[in-house]
Amino acid sequence: MTPPRTPDKNLPSTHHVVVLGAGYGGLMTALRLAPHTRVTLVDPAGHFTERVRLHERASGRPDVTHPLDGFLHGTGIIHVAARATRLDLAAREVHTDNGQVLHYDRLVHALGSRTAPAPTPVEGTPSNGGRAYTTESAAELHKRLLEGPGTLAVVGGGLTGVELATELAESHPGWRIGLHTEGIVGASLSNRGRAHVRTALAARGVRTEEGHRVASPDAVDADVVLWAASMVPATGLATAAGIAVDRAGRITVDTALRSVSHPEVYAVGDSAAAHTEAAGPLRMACATALPTGAHAAVAITADLRGEEPPPLRFGYLLQCVSLGRQDGVIQPVRADDSPRARILTGRPAAYVKEQIVLSTVRMLHLASRHPSALRYVPGIG
Repeated sequence: MTPPRTPDKNLPSTHHVVVLGAGYGGLMTALRLAPHTRVTLVDPAGHFTERVRLHERASGRPDVTHPLDGFLHGTGIIHVAARATRLDLAAREVHTDNGQVLHYDRLVHALGSRTAPAPTPVEGTPSNGGRAYTTESAAELHKRLLEGPGTLAVVGGGLTGVELATELAESHPGWRIGLHTEGIVGASLSNRGRAHVRTALAARGVRTEEGHRVASPDAVDADVVLWAASMVPATGLATAAGIAVDRAGRITVDTALRSVSHPEVYAVGDSAAAHTEAAGPLRMACATALPTGAHAAVAITADLRGEEPPPLRFGYLLQCVSLGRQDGVIQPVRADDSPRARILTGRPAAYVKEQIVLSTVRMLHLASRHPSALRYVPGIG
């Protein structure tokens, strides 16, 4: 049993931090903050979802979630099972869809990102149901695949699209699968990494079409269309409240992850347009969410003590891509996320990727039980 936390004697008990979102970044922030101040975690779900396993859920993995209580028990964190609907920055209040009004001293925006919605089809044309890539659509896709073979198109040649196409081709070989991208497949990888991905796709019978923009799901001749073309931050609440965002819609933050327009608001993970001296602009990924979540807790603790929050010091180490259950690419990168020449592939890469994915949940459990022991969160994923 995890013992109750002892409050930080250096902080007034009246301080209250509200964290929006229980994904990788938000949950890490809340867990690291819990020994130091009162924390309320706002998320409508009662579980944490391993988003990096959604392609596995689509292929038939029974579950990719973990009960939130398994992380929060004994921490003193209050979980409000509701959706934030409005931010009142002047009053420092969060309004939720179940009628609660939560006052905060510091607010953490950790609502992550979602797949960019598919373009609206031309009026009058039939829709073949291009769906955003979410937990729900992954489960629905699995049910659809069980109904019988047909044609399936994945739109998006980034790592999400690659993992989806290879996983589904391996687990459902009766389906004819195509991968469509406006650019090139696996653009963030090295030449050797991209070559291995193309080989893996071809070996599984996936037809690849590069350099062609898909205007809408209805432009693809397939029974099922999966729209995984790009990710957009879920920062609608922030923009509606007047928090400054960049062109991509991510909250503009300083080196300590504070909003440049409202310094009592912090942003982590995909919500934040974060940058560091070593890495430059940070990409939207689990590899970014966990480290920024961990650092936000350090910065907020210092902030509430009246100290200057330290800057985030961070650099990337690896990109990891699964290509089904028996293959993958481990791509070493420089601190700025640019790929190095050497790669690891095949079963060893699949094993390393699985261990990295397992480690993300282990780190959250470690933060739950021994938050001070988690001194460094690497940029891998």
